[in-house]
Amino acid sequence: MKALSTLALAGLVLAYAPAAPQEPAAGLRNHDIDAPVDVAADRIEVQDRADRAIISGNVQVRQGNLQLDAARVTITYSSAGNANQIQRIDASGGVFLRSPSETARGQYAIYDTDRRLITLLGGVTLTRGENHVSGGRLVIDLESGRAVMDGGGPPSPDVPAGIDAPPAGRVTGTFTVPRRSGGGGR
Repeated sequence: MKALSTLALAGLVLAYAPAAPQEPAAGLRNHDIDAPVDVAADRIEVQDRADRAIISGNVQVRQGNLQLDAARVTITYSSAGNANQIQRIDASGGVFLRSPSETARGQYAIYDTDRRLITLLGGVTLTRGENHVSGGRLVIDLESGRAVMDGGGPPSPDVPAGIDAPPAGRVTGTFTVPRRSGGGGR
């Protein structure tokens, strides 16, 4: 669940033009990725032999000041000694992910802790203030710190391998231009 904190990385797509250098957004700098993960839902089913928990019905997953809402979440973990380590989190059904400065919506979300990737799929919209970007897939690579929104076509060299491409489309966005103070001259 600690990768939810990287939603703030996706704010780079909104804060800078696509060709600009990418650096962590402000929301990431202060997020505690080691904070406990809290879950609330209508139903939680632990399938211990399968090393997973299926959480359904108005699911809310929170870590620090980040929250994921979805209809259903499956958490896959490994049992190592007395500690369970989260390996993967799959969310489906109107996924809504929010940090203090960004929100992202999609039909599905996958957080692969082994590969350190967060992927949102299916009509993805990323919003930061009045800026927003829409596409078919948002991939956040926690190793490199890159956030890539694509239309869901064939993978490009910028998108990590191993993520199946949804149907082709385009990325669209609206970006605000800050008003200049001091007279509005050109």
